[in-house]
Amino acid sequence: MNLYCGVGNAETDIDSQQLRELLEGALAKLGPRHRVLAVPPDQSREHSRAGELTNIAWKHYGDCMKAILPALGTHTPMRADQLTRMFGDIPQNLFHVHNWRTDVETLGEVPAEFIYEQSEGKLSYPWPAQVNRLIAGGEFDLILSLGQVVPHEVIGMANFTKNILVGTGGRDGINRSHYLGAVYGMERIMGRAENPVRSVLNYAADRFLRHLPIVYVLTVVARRAAGGLAVRGLFIGDDSECFHRAAELSLQVNFEMLDKPIKKAVVYLDPHEFHSTWLGNKAVYRTRMALADDAELIILAPGVKEFGEDNAIDALIRKYGYRGTPATLAAVEADPELAGDLSAAAHLIHGSSEGRFRITWCPGHLTQREVESVGFIYEDLATMLARYNPSTLKHGYNQIDGEEVFFIANPGLGLWAHRNRFAKED
Repeated sequence: MNLYCGVGNAETDIDSQQLRELLEGALAKLGPRHRVLAVPPDQSREHSRAGELTNIAWKHYGDCMKAILPALGTHTPMRADQLTRMFGDIPQNLFHVHNWRTDVETLGEVPAEFIYEQSEGKLSYPWPAQVNRLIAGGEFDLILSLGQVVPHEVIGMANFTKNILVGTGGRDGINRSHYLGAVYGMERIMGRAENPVRSVLNYAADRFLRHLPIVYVLTVVARRAAGGLAVRGLFIGDDSECFHRAAELSLQVNFEMLDKPIKKAVVYLDPHEFHSTWLGNKAVYRTRMALADDAELIILAPGVKEFGEDNAIDALIRKYGYRGTPATLAAVEADPELAGDLSAAAHLIHGSSEGRFRITWCPGHLTQREVESVGFIYEDLATMLARYNPSTLKHGYNQIDGEEVFFIANPGLGLWAHRNRFAKED
């Protein structure tokens, strides 16, 4: 097994030219390839620099780059303008759309006994290792899996085998992995490279993906103290070493441990990246361990127009709302439709404060009635943008009219916790 590139530390700032040189150097070590598939993230991971890296790989391989499959998971397919914004001048006929409900093959199955063990007896079902048919077909001599390692609510640390087995996975695989993470406890998982969901995916990868020529291209991206984003690391390899090295660095630069809990947080969601609460609830996931009891979380969301990226999931969110774990588990028991879409059930758990703090949504395109119907508080976006202007607020604590407010410009880039809560969940 090989590590082709392992560059980065907490002070590294890799520019575009260096990214190109490092990726091309790693690809050269692989030797000639004639049928290449790239599997990058979608626009919800635009800051990963995976779009730029995919473009570099396309120019490196030329006509040998046969297809690009954004790892959509359950997300909405990318529009033409989003593809151009993220991937530049790559011909759009190279891009394929992953349909998580229909476009998959099952390569094998993780036994129910293993799920029972990993969930500490809470769940007992088999887990199917499902991937897109392009990957399962075996027609490529290189599959480049590109993306960013960052703390994540379902898998602890994003990417690596998740990009293939969830990003291009099928209905049952996505549903059951998300539900496992939710039932086991999100706050026991976030920021941890090893956890029950990761163990299930690694079990499947070790047994069912070994025959595939997958090489992982992983970035670590963090906010600069002076503003803007920096690529702190680039790790390229065909086994777990590149992931673990990236995860170790990500914890150093993406995880912010606070000495005291936050009483009021304001989170801004970039309209190019966040169009739904399905994605935008990262504002809830990534801050929940930093929020005090009875804190207020205000989410400024000018681009949010829906709850779910998928019509069926959107309908389930509207039906059941973010009512907390007991209510969601009861709904799963009572409603076969929700039981059949366990990723939706997991999301309803993840997006709830469990009654511990208040969540105020300020969306650009959802009505007050819609927001309040799912259990959130509503405030007018224009009014709240005037009070909490993202262009003038600095990251971290701000004083606004004598009130202390903690501001986060992009929740997808980090994880926040205060010491007592993280220690309690450790």
